[in-house]
Amino acid sequence: MNKTLNVKNITLISMGIALNVVGAFIALNLRLPIYLDSIGTILIACMLGPKYAVITGVGGSLVSGMTFDIYSLYFAPVQITTGYLAGLMYKKGMLKGVKTLLGTFIFTLPTSIISATIAAFLFGGVTSSGSSYIVQILSHFNVPVVVGVFVTQVFTDYADKFLAVVLVGIVVNSMPKALKTSMTTNK
Repeated sequence: MNKTLNVKNITLISMGIALNVVGAFIALNLRLPIYLDSIGTILIACMLGPKYAVITGVGGSLVSGMTFDIYSLYFAPVQITTGYLAGLMYKKGMLKGVKTLLGTFIFTLPTSIISATIAAFLFGGVTSSGSSYIVQILSHFNVPVVVGVFVTQVFTDYADKFLAVVLVGIVVNSMPKALKTSMTTNK
């Protein structure tokens, strides 16, 4: 049975977008070296699947980009990749138990490559993120900008996505079975 974009799904996607925006706002204002902008995307990937996670990620990027962080608009492709691949990893059981470390890495590596490319070539390695401080420190040690951005992205993206997966796992596992079943039916 195909899942349609019903009121329940729209509500969950909106909640995911709000989580992304609030997380991004907190990370930006505290200048954290992680992003916290994909918690909602990963939650929706686990609850509704990749297609809806992509919508959630792009929605979060648009809202953040139009309200407080213009850079967020440029990183929408990262959210698309995160939503799609996190949904696939969840469906394959790679975001549960000990497989979480590998599953998170599998969907983080492509997003890191995309993030690094955008950050390095569009912005010279300096964005609104707290991870830009790491890039600047590496540049003082004569690490080329592209290398510094890539290394920074891999480590900070992995930490960010792993934290998001753990938080989402806690939320999903603490949901009553009846609620979880009703939300994930027809995924």
